[in-house]
Amino acid sequence: MQWKGRRSSQNVEDRRGGGAAKAGGVSILGLVVAFVAWKFFGVDPQQAYQTTKQVTQGQVTQAIGLENPTPDQQEAMEFVSVVLADTEDTWAQVFQQQLGQSYPPPKLVIFNGVVNSACGTAQSAMGPFYCPADQKVYIDTGFFKDMRSQMGITGEQNATQLSRNDQAGDFAQAYVIAHEVGHHIQTVLGVSSQVQQARSQATKAQSNALSVRQELQADCLAGVWAYHNHQRTQFLEQGDIAEAMDAAHKIGDDYLQKKAQGYAVPDSFTHGTSAQRMKWFDIGWKGGQINQCDTFNQPI
Repeated sequence: MQWKGRRSSQNVEDRRGGGAAKAGGVSILGLVVAFVAWKFFGVDPQQAYQTTKQVTQGQVTQAIGLENPTPDQQEAMEFVSVVLADTEDTWAQVFQQQLGQSYPPPKLVIFNGVVNSACGTAQSAMGPFYCPADQKVYIDTGFFKDMRSQMGITGEQNATQLSRNDQAGDFAQAYVIAHEVGHHIQTVLGVSSQVQQARSQATKAQSNALSVRQELQADCLAGVWAYHNHQRTQFLEQGDIAEAMDAAHKIGDDYLQKKAQGYAVPDSFTHGTSAQRMKWFDIGWKGGQINQCDTFNQPI
């Protein structure tokens, strides 16, 4: 993936370093991370809020930027900023052309350890997530290293990847960011509020099924972004789409459950199977149309 030398977004908040910003809120620190998928795509903060409802007592300290970032930390910041800028430029174009609307971009917060959001207090172990209440994406850039390790991009394979690119798995990482921005688009278009209302009145199995459809739509929107961003910038290189497909496969609920416990429980799925996640990213990537990402009225 070619990303260096392009515009960086000004909508990135760096909260990785020292200093303190104080805020109260609702804590979701008690949330148990059950599967590796949450290391990649996080959890639904609204669902976590409904599950935990723990009120944080006192105030939460947040980092407000690194004074002396390492080269890796600086590159992570630059990478996230460029990918976010790509989503801004691409979705502004797509919204205007396909919906006749202006696109209001989200902000992206990078942090380490613990962060406070309008959806509650979150730990880095939750992985990247989107908070509809403040319309911000939250990401601990340390997850990139975890992601490459969990996806098996190590050893000889890693050396091969690095020989063709500065950073192994970079498009898989961009796909993660694009997925979270997909949740922002769902919020802007009113999908998220409709799903949340429906889930509040549903059984557990029905609620999970709605969550799956919402997550698959975000995967499809990530594919739409990849299609149009490549049309604009020609940023993709050989093997990048296969890299995203591999990521989608390895964060499928069935894959993760079988890896963790030896069997899968479909009624407990919240993000979709490997096949479903690959299918819907591919639909977005090949078609480039928002209206093709209607996972709520089509078989998934």
